[in-house]
Amino acid sequence: MPQPKPKPRTRSATKADRKIAVVLGGGGLKGFAHVGVLSALQEKGITPSVFAGTSIGSLICAAAAAGMPIEDMIDHAKSLRRRDLFRINRLGMLLERSHAPSIYQAAPLREVLASIVGGATFDDLSTTLLVNTVDLQRGSPVVWGLPGLRDVSVLDAVYASCALPGFYPPGDVAGRSCVDGGVIDNLPTSVASQGMDAVIAVDTGSSSVVTEREIAHQGFIAIFMRSATTMMHALQLSPLQSWSGPPMILIRPRVSHIGWFSFSHTEELIDAGYRAAMEALQHFDACLSAETGIFPRHATRISVDRDKCIGCTICVALAPQVMEMDETGKARPRMPVVDWSPADGDFVHHCPTYAINAEPAESSGTENQPQSSDAKTPKEREERLEAS
Repeated sequence: MPQPKPKPRTRSATKADRKIAVVLGGGGLKGFAHVGVLSALQEKGITPSVFAGTSIGSLICAAAAAGMPIEDMIDHAKSLRRRDLFRINRLGMLLERSHAPSIYQAAPLREVLASIVGGATFDDLSTTLLVNTVDLQRGSPVVWGLPGLRDVSVLDAVYASCALPGFYPPGDVAGRSCVDGGVIDNLPTSVASQGMDAVIAVDTGSSSVVTEREIAHQGFIAIFMRSATTMMHALQLSPLQSWSGPPMILIRPRVSHIGWFSFSHTEELIDAGYRAAMEALQHFDACLSAETGIFPRHATRISVDRDKCIGCTICVALAPQVMEMDETGKARPRMPVVDWSPADGDFVHHCPTYAINAEPAESSGTENQPQSSDAKTPKEREERLEAS
């Protein structure tokens, strides 16, 4: 559903006085886009008060909180190779079979993390760092770096946050058996927003679940990661759609076409993060002047291809404030043009016949008449929605 129009902030403060939380989500190697985002923030002179992350987002947050230069982050990303992370746990799978904790060994991943994070505890860092994990035994989130959860190894917490269940063994953090925080919350904006004036959140892992027609034939890992992406996307919808915290810039780099474990797109990912951040940060002043809401916001035109609409009512069930059924049993938008943030419009993707289209209003005709899109294929329509 669309969010209400943000209310202007009544109190005043200089931009330099504002407390900004940067939240970086998981997404495998797609998370290299986070480095580009941090580069854009540095260029814009935005200094975060809090870094919070999940999985690879927690690793990049840890590097930033420890003061690692952007150039060094880029060098680490470019030098990473598949053998540095993925070594099959052959002995464990041979001896323990179904009781083996993971497909891959923990040591290679820990070695990579140690080369970046070092041996610091959260108390040693001058900038607040929050690392999102899930306590596997209790089935509940644990965010390391919060009060009472700071006197622990950053390396242990980051490893646990990167330990995708089944791929890597759970991590031991202060006696707790923890795994990837994306199991519950891939983008921990709520906990990071406490006491902040604004949030800058970067979603690379679950921003756009585009159609993958051959996914059933791409093997176990591809099917598992597709399922994980879908789950993370669904879990993330409600907190963003009902967001009432401080104003948020939501950055979603266009990386849905790149696999979670692709080592051949590093420069493209970093560049995509930089470009998406620079585009979104054009709305930073509007964000800071609001009491709440998600930015950037754009006028978006919704239209329905009546020939494709089968009257299933899914869009109305998912977005009753936006969609309705007409007297002939076909779906139609209540208003042809809506004010949307990147968190809005997920129901468009769920139309089973691709009958609904959303595109920037300025690229369409008059506001009174819904226009058909020049994006004819489902993939083109999804890409248009993502871009809007």
